[in-house]
Amino acid sequence: MMHFLSFFRRKTSGTIAKDRLKILLISDRTNCSTETMEMIKNDIIAVISKYMKIDAESTEIQITQSKGRGNFTPSLSANIPILDLKKN
Repeated sequence: MMHFLSFFRRKTSGTIAKDRLKILLISDRTNCSTETMEMIKNDIIAVISKYMKIDAESTEIQITQSKGRGNFTPSLSANIPILDLKKN
């Protein structure tokens, strides 16, 4: 229950700094610049926002290494909190 309530809190400067550090670490591991990661995140937010109301500040994207076909390949995952669906 407490986790649900924390969803509505504003991010502190420490949390924002932590998120930025995560992006730096991920981009370093995948040879993807932080600027590219931010552009990907912003593009995803723009497209998803056409169809539903989301919490853009809490959106997180990650590029990880997944094992597939005998080698490790990059994999993109996104955590996008949905606030409401838009009506057509």
